[in-house]
Amino acid sequence: MKQELLKIMKERRSVRSYKKDLMIPEDVLQEILETATYAPTGGGRQSPVIIAVTDKTMRDHIAHLNAKIMGDENADPFYGAPAIALVLADGSKSTWVEDGTNVLCYLMLAAKACDVSSVWVHREKEIFDSEEGKKLLKQWNLPENLRGVGAVALGYLEGEEPKAAPRKEGYIVEVR
Repeated sequence: MKQELLKIMKERRSVRSYKKDLMIPEDVLQEILETATYAPTGGGRQSPVIIAVTDKTMRDHIAHLNAKIMGDENADPFYGAPAIALVLADGSKSTWVEDGTNVLCYLMLAAKACDVSSVWVHREKEIFDSEEGKKLLKQWNLPENLRGVGAVALGYLEGEEPKAAPRKEGYIVEVR
């Protein structure tokens, strides 16, 4: 079992091409989301919130907000993935970025374990610090102190899985 987990961690790749119309089965999506709630957080405070977006209209709206910040309103920052998981965290906590980052990593590893592809996407901080983002928080009945950490696009790979780049020299430095 331990070796299987290590294999999953080493084989996970960022995927940037998804089958747009192939939705993740609900039970699989729920398993991925629940697993991510076990990510470590500072002081065990569980400051992050995961917003799972599978509604196409809302997914496209979030993609448009992200693309606007990116400077290319015609882009799809989620590469056609039919589902996205937004990770926000309580900005009043000193470890909000680290807490959200751990949740993002757990989302991607859980997805890989469930044979679902993923990629981490940025710009959620800018989205949810904006007036449009604050409106979304209000619409979703979430507190305004939530800050965007990142998002994970989730779906099934279109094409071939990317190969891992060779590990760089000097990646590990041991001090004994």
